[in-house]
Amino acid sequence: MGKVTLEQWRMLRAVVDHGGFAQAARAIHKSQSSINHAVHKLQDQLGLPLLEVVGRKAQLTDAGRVVLKRAEQLLAQAEALEAVAGGLSTGIEAELRIAVDGVFPAACLADSLATLAREYPHTRVELRETVLSGGAELLKAGEVDLLVAQQLPEGVLGERLLDTEFVAVAHPSHPLHALNRPLDFRDLAGHRQIVVRDSARGARTDAGWLGAEQRWTVTQLATSIDMICRGLGFAWLPLSRVAPLLADGRLRELPLERGSRRPVTLQLAFADSAGAGPALSRLAALLRQGENFSNLSNY
Repeated sequence: MGKVTLEQWRMLRAVVDHGGFAQAARAIHKSQSSINHAVHKLQDQLGLPLLEVVGRKAQLTDAGRVVLKRAEQLLAQAEALEAVAGGLSTGIEAELRIAVDGVFPAACLADSLATLAREYPHTRVELRETVLSGGAELLKAGEVDLLVAQQLPEGVLGERLLDTEFVAVAHPSHPLHALNRPLDFRDLAGHRQIVVRDSARGARTDAGWLGAEQRWTVTQLATSIDMICRGLGFAWLPLSRVAPLLADGRLRELPLERGSRRPVTLQLAFADSAGAGPALSRLAALLRQGENFSNLSNY
């Protein structure tokens, strides 16, 4: 059983796909006698009749359909392995490790990864979603190859990727909006603030005003956005993620006398730009594409 080869399965598949031994021989550029020998030897080794001739066409028997279906999985895995090996031989990476700050627009990230998947289908991606200094910590520790973040480790040079703002927002029915006047921080103090925790494991940093008497802390930006949309508090959220919610009225910017907005810049940095392979370089180029961010300046 262990002597059955992938080539025998390939020849059987060719006979089935093309309807006969002569047709398979022309299609895969093998002699008809070699295909005939391989398939008959396969049947002998398995002890099963795999093909039967109906009219002038070779068709699978019931047993043949069952075993070829399983063999298709082996052939697909083998072909994928060969593709990965071929990619490695030309310098294409087997895996990319990236960290992306939650401020980065989710749709832009998804579009970039979708394009990468089409162009480099055998390159795996490990994505770490980070907050504040969490990404810088991963890059410094050598755990990621590419970083998109607000903060970079000391001594690492990055490039500006996206300028956006954090905006103080709440649900339109939140009591703060009912005051119908400019707000100061004393107005905020009596209401719940939703804060996203720094994802760093070591020394963590805080960003934004933290003077509310009630404060809920979450670990994901998406959770904070969902809570604010449900009217559970107020928060400073990145315009890069909530511009559509503000545009359609699901959220409203709080009318603070000052401090309602604070600018933030996302940067892109490589662990080793000189050693970046083609897949990593392509992903960086996709993330840089300015047209992905054009809608963020419309609000």
